Amino acid sequence: MRSRGSPQVVVGALAVWPLLLLLPLGVPVVSATELTFELPDNARQCFYQHVAAGARASLEYQVITGGHYDVDCRLEGPEGGVLYTETRKQHDSFAWTSERGGLHSFCFSNEFSTFSHKTVYFELQVGDEAPLMPEMGRRVTALTQMESSCVSVHEGLRATLDYQTHHRLRESQGRARAEELRTRVALWSLGETVLLLLVGAGQVLLLRGFFSEDRRAQARS
Repeated sequence: MRSRGSPQVVVGALAVWPLLLLLPLGVPVVSATELTFELPDNARQCFYQHVAAGARASLEYQVITGGHYDVDCRLEGPEGGVLYTETRKQHDSFAWTSERGGLHSFCFSNEFSTFSHKTVYFELQVGDEAPLMPEMGRRVTALTQMESSCVSVHEGLRATLDYQTHHRLRESQGRARAEELRTRVALWSLGETVLLLLVGAGQVLLLRGFFSEDRRAQARS
């Protein structure tokens, strides 16, 4: 995968990994990519992935931090045709089958935001997962107990990976909101402290003015 965009964009964490599940059983590799990156205000970041003709692919993204947690997303095919476009979405997913093989591009835009930058996570999967065992697609008999156990473990591992990813995203969102709330509370407390000091100083000056007027009146009498 290649990426191209604003030079201000700072990539936070990149994890490109193939799902190597039960290789001794002959399962082919399914290409998958996960990426978390910073998207500054008034910026646009594009990524590119080659998808073969007839291959199924899916894109899932979510804004973790920043502003109203929204971003624009646009997916284009190898000839520039728009496959998917959404504006100001917090999270979404899209699956498609490539009619023509070639380089697909998907762009995230924060150009509508003037002050807040975003942290965006996305996951791209390309290719269909083949049966756990090659002979499963040709057999007409029931699975053995060992084969059923392998399928159950395989599905459980996939579900665990999905749960872990979503929990990490929720944890990141919660931590960012907690830090933002802590900053607001600290600023509010600081403002209250300054206000109390100003009110106290004003009261002292006002009382001193009263006593000064009394002394002047007594001196005149």
